[in-house]
Amino acid sequence: MGGCLVLKSHLRKTGLVTLACLLVWLLLPFANASGTAAAAAESSSDQLIVINKKTNKLAFFEGGELIRTFSVATGRTNKLTPEGTFEIVNKIKNRPYYKDHIKGGDPKNPLGDRWMGLDVNGTAGTTYAIHGNNNSKSIGKYVSSGCIRMNNDEIHWLFPQIKIGTKAVITNSKLSMIEIAENHGYPVLHDYDGKLLVNGKAVKLDHPAVILGSQVFVPMRELFGLLGAKVTWNNEKKTVTAVIGDRTLTHIPLTNVVKLNGETVKITASRVIANSTMLPLRNISELTGFKVIWDAEKKEIRVTGGAAKK
Repeated sequence: MGGCLVLKSHLRKTGLVTLACLLVWLLLPFANASGTAAAAAESSSDQLIVINKKTNKLAFFEGGELIRTFSVATGRTNKLTPEGTFEIVNKIKNRPYYKDHIKGGDPKNPLGDRWMGLDVNGTAGTTYAIHGNNNSKSIGKYVSSGCIRMNNDEIHWLFPQIKIGTKAVITNSKLSMIEIAENHGYPVLHDYDGKLLVNGKAVKLDHPAVILGSQVFVPMRELFGLLGAKVTWNNEKKTVTAVIGDRTLTHIPLTNVVKLNGETVKITASRVIANSTMLPLRNISELTGFKVIWDAEKKEIRVTGGAAKK
């Protein structure tokens, strides 16, 4: 909105103030933006940002995991920083501070050099944002006019991670970041604390199975090894291959397809947790030929059949 103030001082006498401000409002979100139309189309549902004004903390979730938590600064009064769920609609490097005519990238710029605009009540990312700062001592305090300030080095890390369209939840809550995320419909990974039975024998995995929403994911190498499979990794092709009986499976982690004896089989996309490829339990039976049952009430995963390793 500061851009309009600058133009007014130059165009007041021309009668073009309204047109100039309209043009600035339309074009500002795209000036120097790193987000393109293609980036906007990119899926961002696996990411979530949570800002809790009660603790002045920002949490970044991706793939169901809490990746990092940061200290931030928020509004001088509780009402200044709006609460709700808002979308990241632009990402701008070196955004000018229009109000005081400070250029982008200037050390005096109170916005720092990274701006992630939030679409709050139709403001299209021009008014409210997560951004850097020129006063590191302000972080953790209630000092802003409504934006969320971060340490410059920390927003430099976060900025390239965030996809256009990522949702940001701003709240004032006593709950944990994970509880806030789940209360807003974001599925968070939890370790599976039940039993795994292979042909009736309880086994313990070095990499525990995890629950994401209503799905269980199991470590491919460990489980397939227990089922008698030979599992290998091709670093050049970035593929994992398992040979189990007369079946050969090849998979690229994080994708939703497996080559089964040369035929393409669609699965729920795998995940990578602690360098372990995790496959969805619901697809294990189809891929291996073993019978797989998840008894949620008894907290048991039961795998039977084949020539499982003893």
